[in-house]
Amino acid sequence: MDSLIGLLLVVSFGGMVFYCIKGYNLMIGFIVMATLWVLLPLIGNVISPNPAFENLPFTEMLAQVYQQAPERWGASQMNIFVGAFFGRILLETGIAATIIRKSVELGGDSPAIILVIVNLITGFIFSSMSGAGSVIAIAVIVLPILFSIGIPKVVAFFSFSASVAAGVFLNPINFTQYQAFFGNVNGGVDYTYNDYFSFGLLAFFVMILVSSIFAIGYLRVESLTYAWAVGEEPKVQDVPSLALLTPFIPVVGVIIFQFPVIFCFIGASLYALWICGVLKDGFRKDSQILTRIFADGVKDTATLVAFWMTLAMFNAAATFAAPYFESLLGGIIPTHPLALCLLFGFLAPLTWFRGPLSLIGCGAALLAVISNQTNYPVTFLYLLSISNMIGMSHFDLTISWNAWGLGFNNIYTKDYMKVAFLPGVVISLVLEIATFLLYSPI
Repeated sequence: MDSLIGLLLVVSFGGMVFYCIKGYNLMIGFIVMATLWVLLPLIGNVISPNPAFENLPFTEMLAQVYQQAPERWGASQMNIFVGAFFGRILLETGIAATIIRKSVELGGDSPAIILVIVNLITGFIFSSMSGAGSVIAIAVIVLPILFSIGIPKVVAFFSFSASVAAGVFLNPINFTQYQAFFGNVNGGVDYTYNDYFSFGLLAFFVMILVSSIFAIGYLRVESLTYAWAVGEEPKVQDVPSLALLTPFIPVVGVIIFQFPVIFCFIGASLYALWICGVLKDGFRKDSQILTRIFADGVKDTATLVAFWMTLAMFNAAATFAAPYFESLLGGIIPTHPLALCLLFGFLAPLTWFRGPLSLIGCGAALLAVISNQTNYPVTFLYLLSISNMIGMSHFDLTISWNAWGLGFNNIYTKDYMKVAFLPGVVISLVLEIATFLLYSPI
């Protein structure tokens, strides 16, 4: 009977993958899946006891899935809101645009050098900025510049997507979001951004290096040369030179001084507004400005927060479904750290379309199975999952800013997937091997 329940769960899992590929609303999909993965284990437990239900009343199970799981995102939600507030300030003050413009000037007349510099600077910007709105706002600054110097659209957008992903590897806001998946993993509660930072820095430079090498290689391939429109570079306001330090303040504050994340973002935000001369009209007016910017940031992230809440429900339900997956798949999934790393590296494309290796999709159940089978610490499992989830899945067409960028710039999805596929796999493999070499529990 356990195998039958497991098979039904796998079928529902496949249905969720198809649902994601078709581009339907993920928030609704995950709350439906959470409910389905509550009902099927309940039925299975009535027929044959499920160890996940041991000494657990029915009402407590419902509370764990529908109440406690979303509540655990409280801290992450505040980080998201404050991070979005900070991102809004970088955009409205012109700091982000000025940094990009000055980085282009450093590249001289060489498109390849400009591309690498822009990749590096964009990555550093997104080590503190987050959210689809911020990505799109920076894209409309960066991409016209790259197009205007003769870089084909598909190469420019691939390169930009990679630099955003590089920044995500270092971004403390994204870390707190992903960390919530590992709250029930051995040592998950004690795993901090400072513990993760050294790997995040390695992943940042691997992402920039590999994507830049591939992008420069693509520039030399004649078949990838497309027609592009040369437009005027967007006009941006000048900001004081000291303001250009703003995007780096939160990361430095967290890592070097070990200040709280929210404190660092608030401090960096006030510093940017003060040095750019925004806070100059008296307490009442300045308070209105701060309130308006924060409200705009919350609006930017409202749908993201709703998505994470329903995903948290699905993750909690996956705990009760895990025993059935184990009975069906337990003998198939390898348990040795090297085998797991190689499997996750070579199968990194399965993160696309919110597939079975993507935590922001269907990978929560797989994580629960591997965690239960191996009992490996979060220091290993986090990096095992994050290496391909960021390194590969940030080229996924279902990510909102990728979908926007392809449509807005008239790039064929097939061309983009061809360009992004191989470098994504290489990045994932390199990081998975690094995970084994540096953090293997055996």
